[in-house]
Amino acid sequence: MNPGRDNAEAQRAVLRARHTASQARMTAATKAYRKTLVREMFAQPVRDHAYRCIGRPVSLLRAGYLASLDELGLDQLRKSGFEVTVLTVDEDGPRFAGPAGTDSHAAEGKTVLGDLRTVPMPPRSFDIVHCALLLDRISHVELVLDRFIAALRPGGLLLLHIRDRDCAAGFLDRIAPQWVRRALWSRLNPGQPGPFRAVYEPAGSDRGIRAYTQLRGLVIARRETARTAAAGSGRAGQAVSAVRRLIPRLTRGRLTDAHDEVLYVIRKPEDRLARVV
Repeated sequence: MNPGRDNAEAQRAVLRARHTASQARMTAATKAYRKTLVREMFAQPVRDHAYRCIGRPVSLLRAGYLASLDELGLDQLRKSGFEVTVLTVDEDGPRFAGPAGTDSHAAEGKTVLGDLRTVPMPPRSFDIVHCALLLDRISHVELVLDRFIAALRPGGLLLLHIRDRDCAAGFLDRIAPQWVRRALWSRLNPGQPGPFRAVYEPAGSDRGIRAYTQLRGLVIARRETARTAAAGSGRAGQAVSAVRRLIPRLTRGRLTDAHDEVLYVIRKPEDRLARVV
């Protein structure tokens, strides 16, 4: 026996355990902050807009089942006496609706299975369009956005939650081979649907969305960024985090690791001839 070596091993084990616990706490805190940010970002504008619709139901278009209705505060609206109708459009159906206990009102309203580029959307028929974590995995982003805006009533809200292609995480997702993405996803996000296609059209990036709103005369009422921590505390998560931190140095700051998601509250002007100053 070598007491000195055994003591050193014990100290290293304690340090590893402390590091793992610290990483787990940081991940949990990041997830909690992100969830709170998203809810505060969207729920208040939805509630404010609902008061403008008093006397008729609030109509909402949800693009994709991964767009959680929980973050919009619809339960509180309904408890306050507001009537909210929801139309969900998705290619894959409710198998991606999320774990039990979420989206408690998702079954209410109508569900349409189809392509957002072609499925019928009556013009000026929705007060709110909610599209979350979808634009990075579809093509013809501008066409889809144009259809969203056409479906909104004047003064309506477009709530977007995107993964930004111009960041370290988006870059990794774009260049990684599919087999690598599948292997990492199974380790970092066990039991969750994915990985989805990594399309990342420039029009769906942060810069692309801001350029789009300017060209279409839309108003970004609020914009926030969020950084998601790599799920899990194993070697795969640590490796992904390390590469993400390295990419900004290699690209001289062109690709940031300060955020990987961007949220927008975008308003369609009531007057189609209104100019954005």
